[in-house]
Amino acid sequence: MREAVTEKDSLIYSVGRVLANIVFHTVIPVRFHHRERLDREGAMILIANHRHALDPVVMAMGVRKRQAVFLGKKELGKIPWVRTLLTRLHCILVDRGNRDMEAMRACMKAVKMGKPLVIFPEGTRRHEGQMEHIESGTALITLRSRAPVIPMYFDRPLAPFHVTNLYVGEPIPCEDLLEQGINAETCEAMNERMRETYRKMIREIQASGKNF
Repeated sequence: MREAVTEKDSLIYSVGRVLANIVFHTVIPVRFHHRERLDREGAMILIANHRHALDPVVMAMGVRKRQAVFLGKKELGKIPWVRTLLTRLHCILVDRGNRDMEAMRACMKAVKMGKPLVIFPEGTRRHEGQMEHIESGTALITLRSRAPVIPMYFDRPLAPFHVTNLYVGEPIPCEDLLEQGINAETCEAMNERMRETYRKMIREIQASGKNF
């Protein structure tokens, strides 16, 4: 079976990107803020609060000219043809209940290839916008990858004919944590840094009432 992480671009992904651009500019409108922060070379990890099943599609659409790799729950691949489709869309299926080392290796492979990697730190969809419940493996992936971690924030769930704003923040610094080594303490510090990043993004958005 084809691997989710490959050097070769996927035709299905390319077609899906065209369709997504049409949908998210018309039926389910999304307005990007600071989208230019995604226009960078090399590996990067995109994290976001998760409020709708189509969130990863929107995030990937923000990366122009390159195909992203996603993390998705293993349960999505129970049906063989769905699993094949997800694989061709560069989705790494992960067992959230266990330390899935195969998925971890696939993430590291994506980073080594210089791919954008899409992760939802909360591991599942949550109705509230604030990110507080972060899965333990998120910090481990971000620190081991040494790739820029770029936060993205959905101000509301995607909905037909209602504009959803997607804010792109500056990379979250973690060089000081890497100097201390990757361990339980630095992973928890990274998780807290992600939480605080989203608290700050939300405060700035609410204070300005527009782009931050």
